[in-house]
Amino acid sequence: MFARLCLVAALLGAPAAAQPVPPEIAARIDAQMQDWAAKNHVPGLGWGIVRRGQGLVHAGQAGVADVASGRKVAADTRFRIASMTKAFTALTLFDLAAEGKLRLDDKIISVLPETANWAGALTVTDLVHHMAGFVTDDPWGDRQTPLPEAQFTALLAIGVPSTRAPGLIHEYSNLGYAMIGRTITNVSGQPFEAEITRRRFAPLGMTATSFNLADVPAGKLATGWRWEDGKWQREPDMAPGAFGAMGGVITTVPDYARWIDHLLSAWPAAAPGSEEPKARVIVRNLLRGEGSPRRMQRPTAMSAAQTCDVAVVYGGGLRVGDDCSLGRVAFHGGGYPGYGSHMLIVPESGWGVFVFTNRTYAPAAAPAWDAMLALQGAGLIKPDILPISLQLARLVEPLHRIWTSGTVATEPKSLAVNLLMDRDTAHRAADITAMQARSGPCPQPPGVRAQGALEGDYLWHCQNGTLVAHVLLAPTPTPQIQALDWSFAPKK
Repeated sequence: MFARLCLVAALLGAPAAAQPVPPEIAARIDAQMQDWAAKNHVPGLGWGIVRRGQGLVHAGQAGVADVASGRKVAADTRFRIASMTKAFTALTLFDLAAEGKLRLDDKIISVLPETANWAGALTVTDLVHHMAGFVTDDPWGDRQTPLPEAQFTALLAIGVPSTRAPGLIHEYSNLGYAMIGRTITNVSGQPFEAEITRRRFAPLGMTATSFNLADVPAGKLATGWRWEDGKWQREPDMAPGAFGAMGGVITTVPDYARWIDHLLSAWPAAAPGSEEPKARVIVRNLLRGEGSPRRMQRPTAMSAAQTCDVAVVYGGGLRVGDDCSLGRVAFHGGGYPGYGSHMLIVPESGWGVFVFTNRTYAPAAAPAWDAMLALQGAGLIKPDILPISLQLARLVEPLHRIWTSGTVATEPKSLAVNLLMDRDTAHRAADITAMQARSGPCPQPPGVRAQGALEGDYLWHCQNGTLVAHVLLAPTPTPQIQALDWSFAPKK
């Protein structure tokens, strides 16, 4: 029975095992990228689309990696990705916490003794979620990348002013993530660059990714440019330094695709009570946000019809939102002198998109989101098929008896104490009778489409269409129905 239910669930909506981007959709996305670049004075860009378990399923590049020489962007051109660095930093911190080397609720003075004179009650978590009360510091923080470690130590010893009390609202702070970088150094005993490389880049085979421009082979760097007074101005290159943990990573499209696939591989989560590698759980912690949600407009370069509001909180180096059509999303930009980038994942569907450019603060969110919306429009963004729990499986036959008998009274042991208080037996029987008149005969027991271990849809293939019973189970030791709602979709 359980095997049959799993098969039925798969037939009801499982995506195909191999799902590359159709050529016509890839061509449309490529054209949108190039059109956006031309309209926004972007000299060069690279982009990638990632499918969970398949890696980089489409990539492209356009324009020049260096304005002065006219050198073209290539597949292995290296870009600075600025604040998209923060997720590497946060996940490394979470690893150290999982190993017991610190606690996320530790006072920062316990892991950053350099701050003992002023940090007071601030915690590591305050830094992770930008809740420390530090002032937003994008323009200043970006230029601090090459700050020598000794000068950063002196700054931490003196102390920094705050713009508000900690714990009130999200206030984006590059300083806070530089402090996380120093925390990683203090706790691991290794420079944060080395620890992040060891834990993040090396295991994923990201051999073209580093924090240091000196590691970039000649002719491989996308040099950074500013569009000003109708012409290109070269931005100065910044060496590695104390603020690199907030924005210092340099990478390629193929390398970064490995990172996106690694993030996506943490979904779907194992069923409750099942074992899974701890590393997958730690990755999902990047999407645990804190603070009051902020409302933002979905970035898009397309028509106003594609805009909507997204409620957003800050997780660990990722913004986490609820999009009006994509559902749960995680994303982050990377604005920097000479560079602009953006990444977006839809974790419960297993897709990711990212864009790199070599123009100062290029608003790369719009083409990234437009690419994801193009994938959705092609029917590729589909929620994961969840495993069917034993609790849901055990209700298949009782629900079929309720349906065929026309009353919930035949299955009293399957009903939670509230069900008939909320709507009595007679009214529920009337609901079923009305639905039977629309559906016609439904001879076979239903299949199951899980929405969780204790919530799901039971689907009957009936004479006139598809009957659905949406069931929410109570938190009781044996499966009991606390909510039951019927709907019907006629054949087209």
